[in-house]
Amino acid sequence: MPMLLHINSLLAPTTPPRRASASASARPLTQAQAHSARAAALGIRWSPGVAAAAAASPRTPMAVGEECAAAASVASQGFLSDARAYWVTRSLIAWNVNDNETSLFLYASRDATMRMSDGVIQGYDSKIELQPEPASLPDSVAQKFPFISSYRTFRVPSSVDVASLVKCQLAIASFDAHGNRQDVTGLQLPGVLDDMFAYTGPLGAIFSKKDVCLYLWAPTAQDVSVCFYDGPAGPLLQTVQMKELNGVWSVTVPRDWENRYYLYEVKVYHPSTSQVEKCLADDPYARGLSANGTRTWLVDINSETLKPPCWDELSDEKPNFDSFSDISIYELHIRIRHLRKLSVAGLTHVHLLPSFHFASVDDNKSNWKSVDEAELAKLPPGSDEQQASIVAIQEEDPYNWGYDPVLWGVPKGSYASNPDGPSRIIEYRQMVQALNRIGLRVVMDVVYNHLNSSGPFDVFSVLDKIVPGYYLRRDINGQIENSAAMNNTASEHLMVDRLIVDDLLNWAVNYKVDGFRFDLMGHIMKSTMIKAKSALQSLTRDVHGVDGSKIYLYGEGWDFGEVAQNKRGINASQINMSGTGIGSRMDIIKVMKQTPGIGLAGNLKDYVLITHTGEAKKGSEIHTFDGSPVGYTSSPVETINYVSAHDNETLFDIVSLKTPVGLSIDERCRINHLASSMTALSQGIPFFHAGDEILRSKSLDRDSYNSGDWFNRLDFTYETNNWGVGLPPRDKNEENWHLIQPRLENPSFKPSKNHILSVLDNFVNILKIRYSSPLFRLSTASDIEQRVRFHNTGPSLVPGVIVMSIKDAQNERSGMALLDKNFSYVVTVFNVCPHEVSIEIHDLASLGLELHPVQVNSSDALVKQSTYQVSTGRFTVPRRTTAVFVQPRR
Repeated sequence: MPMLLHINSLLAPTTPPRRASASASARPLTQAQAHSARAAALGIRWSPGVAAAAAASPRTPMAVGEECAAAASVASQGFLSDARAYWVTRSLIAWNVNDNETSLFLYASRDATMRMSDGVIQGYDSKIELQPEPASLPDSVAQKFPFISSYRTFRVPSSVDVASLVKCQLAIASFDAHGNRQDVTGLQLPGVLDDMFAYTGPLGAIFSKKDVCLYLWAPTAQDVSVCFYDGPAGPLLQTVQMKELNGVWSVTVPRDWENRYYLYEVKVYHPSTSQVEKCLADDPYARGLSANGTRTWLVDINSETLKPPCWDELSDEKPNFDSFSDISIYELHIRIRHLRKLSVAGLTHVHLLPSFHFASVDDNKSNWKSVDEAELAKLPPGSDEQQASIVAIQEEDPYNWGYDPVLWGVPKGSYASNPDGPSRIIEYRQMVQALNRIGLRVVMDVVYNHLNSSGPFDVFSVLDKIVPGYYLRRDINGQIENSAAMNNTASEHLMVDRLIVDDLLNWAVNYKVDGFRFDLMGHIMKSTMIKAKSALQSLTRDVHGVDGSKIYLYGEGWDFGEVAQNKRGINASQINMSGTGIGSRMDIIKVMKQTPGIGLAGNLKDYVLITHTGEAKKGSEIHTFDGSPVGYTSSPVETINYVSAHDNETLFDIVSLKTPVGLSIDERCRINHLASSMTALSQGIPFFHAGDEILRSKSLDRDSYNSGDWFNRLDFTYETNNWGVGLPPRDKNEENWHLIQPRLENPSFKPSKNHILSVLDNFVNILKIRYSSPLFRLSTASDIEQRVRFHNTGPSLVPGVIVMSIKDAQNERSGMALLDKNFSYVVTVFNVCPHEVSIEIHDLASLGLELHPVQVNSSDALVKQSTYQVSTGRFTVPRRTTAVFVQPRR
């Protein structure tokens, strides 16, 4: 089916601990199927012997072809298993050597024949003595590699041909004053590669009228050629040799070769096997692919045949908004009719979970497996049989969040009607166009912090085949970092940084995507994010067909792993991103537990509020449980407020899990809506997980990345919310089954259609209220500091009640700009108590406040009972209700 109707809700966690689940993301094919498909695409016969060789080494799980099998068989004989020294510039090598009398020698072997015999290094082509440097690492190097700033520095002789050496197997050995070898290790090369080969010219396939030029950055490769194929599964047509200039390999072929498929054959030393390998890889700058990425499609992305009607004029049709503070985001599984209803209410952006080429779903629909849903529906709500059926096929069904990138720059083939050829390009564009036309801009979830695979043989390894050891971040022993799930990427390296920015420009210009959400943004360098924002906002309608000033960026600014506390350079953590205009997510309910106001006030670091002790504190002076400041932003557009996302339980499920068993379903629905209203009416950008507005349940699954449609489905007929479809999968939930099972089996937990429709109606109303006044969407910190006040504060506060007022100019002499032509004052009362509250706010007496007209006309009978007494400033609000009062301009 077209991508417009088929994209699934997929994705990764909100907090660092959930990363364990992503590391287990499943591949769509069995190993034998994957190898067989890849081998067929390459014109290689897959044999049991190759399979045995692949299985023999855990580092090479998907070897293909005789050469790959041979390399795998000797991988265990590697000369070195670590790389603790760093070649940081053309002339400098750093190593953590303590003895000042130590002398160092650099060894190189082009054919990777080095070995150790009786403690002596043998089989090298060259041996170079390095000279100790009295000075420490230069500031520029220490800033780029702060974690090795204390290492000793050694100089490489100026006569050395470094460009040739980086193509070799390398080792560095230390000797004491008597010539006895002390230690030996490999080298990490990103520093010297950046210093010598950083490149700003063309990459990928560049089309002109007469020919096509292919450019590949591969400075460590000894040889590169291009294998051209007849179709996505056809035979090899021709192999063309490429030429190298300063680390960039290129070749020019006739224009009529367009629409052929190709792979790069890269001969390169690979540290994971300690061998010179011949790796077949897709183009990192691919703009088209065959099914499962077995080959790159040579396609001109600007071809008129790939554009839906009126595609070039889409910029003129984009829904308008004046400020990023006007944005509201819906993270979803696409269904258009439901989205139209939300768009009419004011929703501005849809956030699509990963839709680039990822590994965990087979692009070939004929290979998909499915459960018998009719049979599963007959099972008891607390049965473990449903999850067992789902888990049995979860590696071969069409569902996965997709947080296991292979290539970033091409739409995922499993969402297209045909994974080969133009369908995925055309249909993705149709999807963006259709969403724009119903008033919704499109945010793409991008996952630049890690890749699915590494090594020279894996079907889903690309970048690590082309420049091994460069694109992936390694620890001080040379092993790949995995804190972001698997194969962490290193945006501190210049060509990784460039690839990320180029890829964002590809999606913005070629697919007219309106915003980007960065998975684990904290694992990306701040400089990369700043560069990306600058590049995107420089796009213009006249030149690029895109208004870059309207493209919004946000992400997960968690600070953990090897990048924590700027150990790898200044990273894009929440604290570091203050002042950039780039957003990061903040759980507004968790913030509320620290202080009632700062979350509603845009998490501003300088916003002053009164604590329960009566003390005035800035947001930055109030801390979370781990000691980080609650308030960290310089602008409201830098905070994304949410209570639920794809990771962890849905809002309805967490309410069901954490409230008393005896609580009625009516009350759970009120709590669900109360949480959503806090998100919707806070300053900053509200973020909603698809289905929270219709009580979506995953049957209490806390990590549904691979739980299939059975646990992840959304019912837009509103007949059911998917509660009680069985115990959630054992892997991530079994320890809580004793809590989950009695709830699933209790019929009082299951909402009716009327409950679902009522919550949906309230959600639509709260969106309408947000967009009824610009006072809910203040765009600057100064506006919030000047206009927003919290009144139920200090030692005498009434627990469970938040009273927030937002003031507009009363007249021309009021000293502030007039923003709202309809309302001069807005007061929102959040009553989270299980009973009605009545509270006097003397500062708000004598105002002409009345219940918001949307709530006056609401189907919610309780909210209509909310009242305001003008003489005393007394607000009376029913249990578990958000009431909004406004002062109309007369």
